[in-house]
Amino acid sequence: MLCVAMNTSLYLCIFLSFLSGFVKLSGLLLTALASWYLGCFLSTLIPEEVLSASITNLQDIGKKPVIRAPDPKRQKCDHWSPCSPGSYAYRVLSGGGKEKLAKICFEDNLLISEAKGNVGRGINIAIVNYVNNQLFIVSTDHSADMVAFIANAPQGSLLFMVTHDDGSTRLKNDAKKVVEELGSKEIQNIKFRSSWAFVAAKGFKLPDNIQKEKINHSGKNNRYGGWPAEIQIEGCIPRNLI
Repeated sequence: MLCVAMNTSLYLCIFLSFLSGFVKLSGLLLTALASWYLGCFLSTLIPEEVLSASITNLQDIGKKPVIRAPDPKRQKCDHWSPCSPGSYAYRVLSGGGKEKLAKICFEDNLLISEAKGNVGRGINIAIVNYVNNQLFIVSTDHSADMVAFIANAPQGSLLFMVTHDDGSTRLKNDAKKVVEELGSKEIQNIKFRSSWAFVAAKGFKLPDNIQKEKINHSGKNNRYGGWPAEIQIEGCIPRNLI
């Protein structure tokens, strides 16, 4: 009788343990089923884009923030620093070799450039009315045309000059004299295929502290095989000079 009682207790313990395990397993299955059903239900209510963004945000938690400097703002005529609101921005770039053509930029407008299709061999000149910005352009390697063009420029004009290819071969002394009277210190030194850039004013005086002129002569060891490298002058011209 004692053995029967012991066997019955053992079976009862095993049954109760099995029953407890079954209840726990059932609970886990029900919890998993409920979670799956709830996820399916929420996915029908919340757009996929929102869920993706939320998951991404959760993944980014704990990452170190990346601090990025803002992109530099582009300045007029590609200056490194902006001109003040009370001034005009300019940039004059000579040609470099056969492929890089001359450019004249005023107030972020390309007056002479390859894109404009108005760069010519010789000395390129853009004349801008200082007050209303009316524009006149000529490209020439003939001294007579250059002298007449400068002579006809109205008082109160800005003159931008730059070479492409060769600007000296047909440049006669009378033309050099006219440019020299505008303030050029290098026009008498220009040689075959020299790179030269110059800005001047007619009828008023430009400030002494702005870039007005630069020259670079050709040579056998230059980067373009006998052609000088391009040069540039740039700056800001005050608007209150007249």
